Amino acid sequence: MKIHQLSVSYLAEQDRILVRINTSASREVRLWLTRRLMVGLWPLLSKLLTQHLLKLEAAGRTLDSADAGLRKMLADFRKEEFLKSADFETPYQENQPPLAQGEEPLLVTDVDASPLPDGRLRLSFNEHRKEVESEPRSFQVEMQPKLMQALMHLLEQALARAQWGEPLGSAAADDGAPCDGNQPARRPRYLN
Repeated sequence: MKIHQLSVSYLAEQDRILVRINTSASREVRLWLTRRLMVGLWPLLSKLLTQHLLKLEAAGRTLDSADAGLRKMLADFRKEEFLKSADFETPYQENQPPLAQGEEPLLVTDVDASPLPDGRLRLSFNEHRKEVESEPRSFQVEMQPKLMQALMHLLEQALARAQWGEPLGSAAADDGAPCDGNQPARRPRYLN
């Protein structure tokens, strides 16, 4: 399946992020992303995307041993390059017929992320709900780094609108490097 358009929006009345994906065959998949899911997913996607972007650099593998600041600078440069060529102005095409997952968006309970050898990232969005007796639903997509960066940019905007707090705010700035013990401890914050 080829992705034609992405839409990411925060819906306050649901306190969830709605991701809508239009395919080139004019079909739509809808996904609900919760705060609980994003707390773990955001740092993982940020780290995987940064690693993929660094592999695109001419230096390739030699960057693995490079200074964390240099790796972050190169990844940020590549992200900005991708964002400059992305089309965020074309309105999302509404009212596309849904794919086999149905009208109701998937309530994503877990995501499997796998980097592929050709540079794409495979994401499997899964819904496992105990209170619903129907079969678990899932959706799988493979994204080029450029499209993945566009998705991350849209998610970042939705996270800012959601105001879900520190765990995601600090994850958004994470470059995949481990934290050192010299940072001051933050006071826990609880939302909801």
